[in-house]
Amino acid sequence: MSLSIGIVGLPNVGKSTLFNSLLKRQQALTANYPFATIEPNVGIVDVPDTRIEQLYNTVLEELLGSDPFRQLPPAGGEGRAPKTETKKTSAVCKFIDIAGLAAGAHKGEGLGNKFLSHIREVNVILHLVRAFEDKNIIRAGAVNPAQDIALINTELILKDLETVEKVLETTRSRAKASAEEAKKIAALEELKNILNSGKLLYGHSLSTLALKSAKALSLLTAKPQVVVFNTDETGTTGTDEIGILPNREYPDLDISAKLENELSSLSENDQKDYLKQLGIEKSGLDKVISRCYELLGYKNFFTAGPKEVRAWQFTKGMTAQECAGVIHTDFEKNFIAADVVGWQDFVENKGWKNCKEKGLVRLEGRDYLMRDGEVVLFRVNIR
Repeated sequence: MSLSIGIVGLPNVGKSTLFNSLLKRQQALTANYPFATIEPNVGIVDVPDTRIEQLYNTVLEELLGSDPFRQLPPAGGEGRAPKTETKKTSAVCKFIDIAGLAAGAHKGEGLGNKFLSHIREVNVILHLVRAFEDKNIIRAGAVNPAQDIALINTELILKDLETVEKVLETTRSRAKASAEEAKKIAALEELKNILNSGKLLYGHSLSTLALKSAKALSLLTAKPQVVVFNTDETGTTGTDEIGILPNREYPDLDISAKLENELSSLSENDQKDYLKQLGIEKSGLDKVISRCYELLGYKNFFTAGPKEVRAWQFTKGMTAQECAGVIHTDFEKNFIAADVVGWQDFVENKGWKNCKEKGLVRLEGRDYLMRDGEVVLFRVNIR
């Protein structure tokens, strides 16, 4: 499993600029005219997590000691042994920069259905809204952020309504005296009523069957949505000053795509120094991924061995056996047990050996609920 985020919004709100800065390279075309992006740009970035570096260093120290060139038995010859081949692999996030959405897209206006089909493939919709003024950049759509949000959401709602009504019509045509078909119709009617009221499905308390139907149909408004207000470099024209929707029911962030783009050209250390000077605690990438993790209930567990130190994504409530399946389906099928230790204990006690000697490693069964930051060694019966 991996996190995928679709960046959507009206034309010329800064989607491609934000995409490029998040990926720290100029991959997407940026231009001062609508529909500069036609096919979606796709990029993969590491999920920021300082714990994996600490775990990696701990494994190296356990393998090689404080001297990375220390002789390792057997040496295989004279001289110093080579450095370890241990890999470090972060969890990843896929960003998809989707073309600007025009009014009437649900009917095929602009890029229409082609645009909307790309949104169905993501876990989270990142809705970028222009919250700055620049006479040199063409403004498409409405005249303020609140109306921009309403325009985009209306298109998503209308497209979902079209989908639900088509399925509802088909289901009704074959529904005779079947109680099962009657339940499906009731679930679809539930979805239709919410959409007809102009509301997004996400956040509503849906019945179990309605929720199942929404997922099966990949309805756009059933996906979590993060609204990102693209401010100027100072952030002074953000949501507070504009006064957008004071009683917002959706998660939102203020990010300057232009500032993030400038940061992307700097080294990691220079980025930290620059953000510190500006009084900003987190980069835009950190903010976006953290918020999406919160929305989806995503967590990271780790595997740490001589061949690889790796972060794996899982969702809150997953068992040890299910997490084993994140690595490989055979691990889940043939799960026996899991050795589990907290990442801080692992680092402070310098690896598996000392943690086991101090009784810090727990043996957990298939129903154990995995927690964020745990280091795991799965025991499986594979011959």
